[in-house]
Amino acid sequence: MGVAIRTADEGDRELVVRLLDAAFQSDPVSSWIFPGTEYRRRTHPELMAAFTEIVLDEGRIDITEDDSACALWLSVPAGQHDGGDGGEGPKDDGGFAQLREAIDPGNERIELIGRLTAEVHPAGRAHEYLWMIGVTPERQGEGLGTALVRHVLDRCDREGLAAYLEASNARSRDLYQRLGFEVAGGPLDLPDGPQMWPMWRDPRA
Repeated sequence: MGVAIRTADEGDRELVVRLLDAAFQSDPVSSWIFPGTEYRRRTHPELMAAFTEIVLDEGRIDITEDDSACALWLSVPAGQHDGGDGGEGPKDDGGFAQLREAIDPGNERIELIGRLTAEVHPAGRAHEYLWMIGVTPERQGEGLGTALVRHVLDRCDREGLAAYLEASNARSRDLYQRLGFEVAGGPLDLPDGPQMWPMWRDPRA
């Protein structure tokens, strides 16, 4: 049975934030940005809300019809890293500085993660950028994330577009490899923290 997918709108904002927060509370990169369980439980949702706001404004969010999973995508034109036109896109250093100031001014890692991922983000070719994907914990392992990614990859293949992402853990890296992504240039080592894997996928004929 296929997975029905719809495009999110403003009315889905709180749902998307809840999905992302639940999915990434135990993620290695989120744990690095917000060390400490109570601190992360309190502050992490604010970062997820900011990310949701950016992508609702500049990109597209897909949600499964049963509201159990979502994927945040940005279309990156040739020659650009960010998903916008001067706004606070995900690869805009000024945007991440503003996020840090708004969410937790004393936490330099909020800004650092943006700068580090910007440095490894490929430039030149237009591509679809999978910024984040979240599946509610009790539904993980059912193929919902795969369905969301394939939904866009099928269009990329039809239109001759590449796709890019940064995997935040080894499990997701292996999943994306099965979908045709390849690690691009080796892992990104976060200072005193986990690895991330920049991954690129060329369109298939």
